[in-house]
Amino acid sequence: MNITAKDIRNVAVIGHSGEGKTTLCEAMLFNGGMIDRMGKTEDGTTVMDYDELEKLKKLSVNTAVAYLIWKGVKINLLDLPGFYDFEGERHEGLAACGAAILVIGANGVLPIGAESVVDYCLKLNKPLVIFINGMDKANADYTGTVNALREKYAGKLAPIQIPIIADGKMTGYVNSIQERAYKFSTQGPQEIPVPAELKKYMEEMQASLMESAAENDEILLDKYFQDGKLSKDDTVHGIRKGILTGSVIPVMAGSALQNRGVINLLDEIVRYMPNANERRNALATDLLADELISVECEENAPFAAQVFKTVYDSYSGKMNYIKVFRGKLKAGSTVFNPNTQTEERIGQIFILRGKKTETVTELTAGDVGAVNKLTNTDTNHTLCAIGTSIQFDPIRFPRPTLSLAVKPVNKGDEDKMFSGFNKMREEDYTFAVEKRADTGELVLSGQGEVHLEVLAKKLKSRYGIGVTLSEPKIPYRETIRAVANAEGKHKKQSGGHGQYGHCKVRFEPCEEDFVFGDEVVGGAVPRQYIPAVEKGLRECMSKGVLAEYPVIGVKAVLYDGSYHDVDSSEMAFKAAAALAFKDGIKNAKPVLLEPVVKLKVAVAGEYLGGVMGDISKRRGRISESSTEGNITTVVAEVPLSEITKYATDLRGLTRGQGKFSTEFLRYEEVPPQIAEKVVATK
Repeated sequence: MNITAKDIRNVAVIGHSGEGKTTLCEAMLFNGGMIDRMGKTEDGTTVMDYDELEKLKKLSVNTAVAYLIWKGVKINLLDLPGFYDFEGERHEGLAACGAAILVIGANGVLPIGAESVVDYCLKLNKPLVIFINGMDKANADYTGTVNALREKYAGKLAPIQIPIIADGKMTGYVNSIQERAYKFSTQGPQEIPVPAELKKYMEEMQASLMESAAENDEILLDKYFQDGKLSKDDTVHGIRKGILTGSVIPVMAGSALQNRGVINLLDEIVRYMPNANERRNALATDLLADELISVECEENAPFAAQVFKTVYDSYSGKMNYIKVFRGKLKAGSTVFNPNTQTEERIGQIFILRGKKTETVTELTAGDVGAVNKLTNTDTNHTLCAIGTSIQFDPIRFPRPTLSLAVKPVNKGDEDKMFSGFNKMREEDYTFAVEKRADTGELVLSGQGEVHLEVLAKKLKSRYGIGVTLSEPKIPYRETIRAVANAEGKHKKQSGGHGQYGHCKVRFEPCEEDFVFGDEVVGGAVPRQYIPAVEKGLRECMSKGVLAEYPVIGVKAVLYDGSYHDVDSSEMAFKAAAALAFKDGIKNAKPVLLEPVVKLKVAVAGEYLGGVMGDISKRRGRISESSTEGNITTVVAEVPLSEITKYATDLRGLTRGQGKFSTEFLRYEEVPPQIAEKVVATK
């Protein structure tokens, strides 16, 4: 087909894990003739969940792309993971799409994760359609689900469909705007008269849709006030305009598993969703002119595209998924990467059907595809025509929120593990691996426990490196609360030269990590041995007397000692200092310290009480709070040991709505009862 931007719809399919979005994609591909039969998620036979980890977990882990042709329109579907841990994939997919479909279950409530998707799309002004799935199930509650959505997003919802229910299941639907009814059959939807019991409901929906349409266009608003109604075409125009601006969210219903209501959804995507030509112009920086420019979706303009995702395929190698914003990309051409200031030769160009690829000669403005074997191009990079140099703003990825200690199963595999994770970082910008100086542990940080578990499995399957994950060590410290004097004498004589070092040291609390003082008079300790005493004490600071954690906040003053003309040496005085340290710290009231962080939590008002109560249970102290709209930001000081898995816990408290960040503040003394437990488990 000769596809142009006006014939393209780029649609992200989103929904929390288990709501049926991958099954919906499967049904759309089946209806579009791209597959012969519908696969099942539980069987691992779907087009979109093709990765072995996805088949094992039975949930989407990666963004998958496939296309179909429906009524002369190319619909690019991007199946985005719904589980919170893979939020980065959602950011990538939505960056490439002009609209989204949110799939939710017909359970009569606002499902977990739905709010965050709707709010994110509204924030990005991303057109959105809600598809209420599972209408084939017993006790499916369409009306309750719509009411729950309407309560949260009053004034935005536009239920275009009215389900026809028989024996508790959806058997057809009424299109409120078209005033037509259809029943499902094996041959597809068949038109029937509008059921008498639904005519009044249809008229109410029509009035509501006309009002929504009028509110999105001044001319239509005048017509509506003059005539008291709008024509079907005017209503469609107004609703379409409202969808484009994000002020209207259409609602449809059906069963992806039973392939009911899906053909209607495809019709409405073509009718209502913005084509690639209608998207808001993307902004980019013209590096040559040093100015911000608007990149219009023009097919005959100089080529410009952005890499929104990178994957490694066992057969094709490195594959960059791209969205063409302007011009055309042709096989065999050379393009410029302004991020790396290098040129790249385009070999093959692909369009995608999940794991499968089809080779094409070009990609036009507004389309989505992939290229392989680019050596200097990664996610977020811009590709543009030679002679131009524009750069799109990078996709923003969430920072890691949960960390676990990671250790290779086989000793000696640390370097291989690091190398493997670094290669995987090219595909996933939402995790990091590092060696922590304060504990000496290797730490893997990501979006949640499932995310880290998937990363570990991916490392094993790709590179053969098994790893274990565990809770990271808390970098406790030890200090003293009193002044104590101690004496260290190292004396050894066994024939020939012996060893003799003797020092008296006063230990006292101080604000700095370690301070050494010298009050020796009369040459009791010769000057050449005093640095050895300091060195011996500094080395001992790495292990305290309570639980062998590093010691901080100590001032050690050498005030007396003695020496032997023949047997004294630097080594002997270092050993003497170590003896003095052990006794002195023990007698100076040693205590355990814990890191305290500044915890910043942003949460919707309905969850505020639960979050604040939870912070108190974690020994947190709330210092301030501020409210903007319905979001309250709470700032508290909390011990690090109390929030090691806060990412998971906060999701449970806020139905996935809460966001948080942490920042190290200082060390504070651990309460005695907790300190006893820490020391006992060391």
